[in-house]
Amino acid sequence: MKRFAALLLASAAITSCSPIGAQVATIECATTQTECINIWFDDKFDELVAFSPLQQTALGMKTDYDKIDDLSVEAEQKQLEWWQQTTAEMEANFDYDALSDDAKLSWDMWQFRTDQAEAGAEFRGQQYILHQMNGTHSGLPSFLISQHRVESEDDMVAFIARIGGIGTAIDQSLVRAQDNAKAGTRPPQFSYDAVIAESKKITSGTPFDESGEPSALWTASEGHLDTLTKDGVITAERASELREEARTALTDNFAPAYTRVIDWFTKDRENADAQARGVSALNDGADFYNYRLNAMTTTDLTADEIHDIGLSEVARIRTEMEAITKQVEYDGDLQSFFTFMREDDQFYFSNDDKGAQDYIDAAKGHLAFIDTKLPEYFGILPKAPLEVRRVEPFREQDGAAQHYRTGTPDGSRPGIYYAHLSDMRAMSIPALEVIAYHEGNPGHHMQLSIAQELTGIPKFRSQGFYLSAFGEGWGLYSELLAKEMGAYKDPYSDFGRLTTEMWRAIRLVVDTGIHSKGWTEQQAVDYFLANSPIPEAAVKSEVRRYIVMPGQATAYKIGMLKILELRAKAEADLGDDFDIRGFHDTVLGGGSVPLNLLETRVDQWIAEVKGG
Repeated sequence: MKRFAALLLASAAITSCSPIGAQVATIECATTQTECINIWFDDKFDELVAFSPLQQTALGMKTDYDKIDDLSVEAEQKQLEWWQQTTAEMEANFDYDALSDDAKLSWDMWQFRTDQAEAGAEFRGQQYILHQMNGTHSGLPSFLISQHRVESEDDMVAFIARIGGIGTAIDQSLVRAQDNAKAGTRPPQFSYDAVIAESKKITSGTPFDESGEPSALWTASEGHLDTLTKDGVITAERASELREEARTALTDNFAPAYTRVIDWFTKDRENADAQARGVSALNDGADFYNYRLNAMTTTDLTADEIHDIGLSEVARIRTEMEAITKQVEYDGDLQSFFTFMREDDQFYFSNDDKGAQDYIDAAKGHLAFIDTKLPEYFGILPKAPLEVRRVEPFREQDGAAQHYRTGTPDGSRPGIYYAHLSDMRAMSIPALEVIAYHEGNPGHHMQLSIAQELTGIPKFRSQGFYLSAFGEGWGLYSELLAKEMGAYKDPYSDFGRLTTEMWRAIRLVVDTGIHSKGWTEQQAVDYFLANSPIPEAAVKSEVRRYIVMPGQATAYKIGMLKILELRAKAEADLGDDFDIRGFHDTVLGGGSVPLNLLETRVDQWIAEVKGG
């Protein structure tokens, strides 16, 4: 066992500014190594969060409330060096063999995150920096609107400062996009078009010009000022002063940065691919894609192996789909049933604001039902509330994927399930129920809220990290779990469930096809349409997502298959002693982990149950 020669609480101050290669701080602890390293992890998490004002806000904190993250390469490098330094400190001061099983898992997670940061640094030049999938240009305004709470004059001053700060962050992102373009890394022209269009939307209307509706950030500013004035927090005179400060921040700092994005993307568009190609066409593209698959699936599966898994799953799900066509007595083959599901009016709400509200109301109804079933399947339940909202107009895209944004650990801000509802013909009713479960309960809201609310594990595991294979694997597993809980009473809704599972199986085939096998965008769309009833608008949006986010789409099915494998193993090993609530609490009770460490947790739980 290693000896400790300095005080634990001094380590944070020492390591936060230590360069790589400096002498590593040593630590003294009067308790067990497990207790000591858990205190150390929490200290380090505080240092980690200090890098990101946005993460502080996401966690419900109001420190650095007037700042936006530094998005430069230099800031990213500084954080990488911090990871390397802290890992060296951990290895120098703690004895892995002396730790509890859970503390060993924390150690492994810390090492994993350092390894991932180092691996990612090798491929900074291959990243698409600004693109249509909630890039910085649209993500930062959305974050500010949805997560920056304004409850005081100081909060409003900070809100205005952040409007100006977004301009700096956009400029930093543009520099990175320009540098990567010089190295040969450009997203396709369709992504250029989306960035240009979204940037124009964000900077149109009041106060940028007097045409059309007020801009989203101006509307948010006015709303905050009205509330503060009505509540007597500030005077009308002070509100007028702050309104002018917000106007200046938007017109003098915010808008010019977006104009620079629009101008450069417009000028550089001709250099981008008119026909999209996979990242294997980039310099070191094959290695970059292998890195992305490893990072997204947290496995060593190759592109060929993932492709073959996808083909197998597509074939299996087609068989289950055909069974439902017989159940509803449909007279035709599966392909014609896809067309029927894709085109028949009974499967869609009206394509207007009323239809969008009907969609949201229906999603809320399904989630209310599933909430009544949760105690039968989970011992740990989330405390944070859940809301269903339509995506803000400036970032809403026809057929784009719905998504979830976390609340705060203390429940003061709800988790939000966002739906893109600008084209209701891209959002079918049969798929509505399953998507609500994926994004809400028992899916992402449950998974992420439970993680945030966990006690007894280091904060960096409960609050500080998201792994796609674990998180999206859970989301897809939860869709099937909802059927076990009594959902999908309508066979068309059950077909909707199979449709979304097929969607994720197709992703394995299409993502690897595009980025490893040279598939064109149209080949990917055609394969998608041949194997699912998903509307064509949604399919095209999906395929373009895979093109600019290589590997990410493979996480869902790979993660789900691992969770199902571990559940089957636990059921076989434990027999009558298997408790579904205990299994789910084990899966969700350790925070987001790589799939190999999830297996370790489940194996430990099995051993504990067997040991009585």
